[in-house]
Amino acid sequence: MDRDLVERARSGDQAAFTDLVHQVSDTLFGIARRILRDPGLAEDVLQDALVTIWRKLPHLREPDRFEAWAYRILVNACYAVAPRNRVWASTVRILPTDRASGTDDFQSISDRDELERAFRRLPLDQRAVFVLHHHAGLPLVAVAETLGIPQGTARSRLHYATRALRAVFEASRARDNLREGRLA
Repeated sequence: MDRDLVERARSGDQAAFTDLVHQVSDTLFGIARRILRDPGLAEDVLQDALVTIWRKLPHLREPDRFEAWAYRILVNACYAVAPRNRVWASTVRILPTDRASGTDDFQSISDRDELERAFRRLPLDQRAVFVLHHHAGLPLVAVAETLGIPQGTARSRLHYATRALRAVFEASRARDNLREGRLA
C-alpha cells in the first residue's frame, strides 16, 4: 500500500481515498463474502465498512498498517451484522453444460456444496481467522493483530476450524466408500 496515498486520504483527499478503495475493495469484498457466505450481505457490510474507514481514517496512527486496519473494521462489521442474519442465503450459480471436461463435475459440485455447508457451521470467529489466513494470506501473527486477539487464540481458532472442515470431508469420504462397498 502506498503510504503517500494513505496520507493524502487521511488529510481528506477524496480522490486519494477513491484510489485506496479501488486497491482494497475486491479483497475486502472477498473476505466479507467468505465470512458471511452471502454476496448481497457482503456488499452491504463492505459499504458500511468503507464509510467507517472514511470517517475514522484521520485517526489512523500508522499509515503503513492501513490494510490490516481496514480488515479489522471489515471483520468487526461482519461480526455486527451476522447475529441479525441467522438465516443464511443459498448461492446458486448457473454452470455451463456445453463444455467437455475430463473431471467429474458432479463430484466437484458435491464437494463444493459439502464444504459450503461445513463452512456455514463454523462459528463466525473461526471463519474470520480461517478466511484472513487462507484467503487474504495473512500470517497468524497478522491475523491476531488484525482481529485484536492473542496469537494463541488465533492459532486455536484456525486449528478448530480446520479440524471441523477436515472432519466433514472425512465423513463424506467414509459415506462414499460405504456406498461404493454396498454397490459393488
